[in-house]
Amino acid sequence: MSLLVVTTGGTIDKLYFDALSEYQIGDSVVERVLRQARVALPFRVVELLRKDSLDLTDADRAAIVATVAAAPEARAVITHGTDTMTDTAAALLAAGAGVAGKTIVLVGALAPARFADSDAPFNLGMAVAAAQTAAPGVWIAMNGTVFDGARVRKDRSVNSFVAK
Repeated sequence: MSLLVVTTGGTIDKLYFDALSEYQIGDSVVERVLRQARVALPFRVVELLRKDSLDLTDADRAAIVATVAAAPEARAVITHGTDTMTDTAAALLAAGAGVAGKTIVLVGALAPARFADSDAPFNLGMAVAAAQTAAPGVWIAMNGTVFDGARVRKDRSVNSFVAK
């Protein structure tokens, strides 16, 4: 068993530039986080996009779907910004045959992985575990829970994902 990890940007890979007083998407730290965690499962990282999820287009979502569909791996983790993660889950669910039979887990963070108090390492670990154990389908791993990708929403009032 091996794992495809697709990075798309989002908070998990954000940097803070004092001079600019804003966050920007930087080089992905996902491979470093997985190596620090000593993940023994063979994995391959594809840095596909470096975007805030609010800036993702239909063409970007099509590229995510195509990358997962073309991959030889039957299990994939996609790092993604939390604001439109459910939109990408819906695009993957709508892809049908292209991703049928694959276990796909979307994951993000509410604080950048570069921050000491980030939820990113925990969420990423949950996603790797879910990708190994969940049935084929589209899942979202956030807040210590694995959600059905078709039955989840982000509740901005509590800044957390909840089943719907």
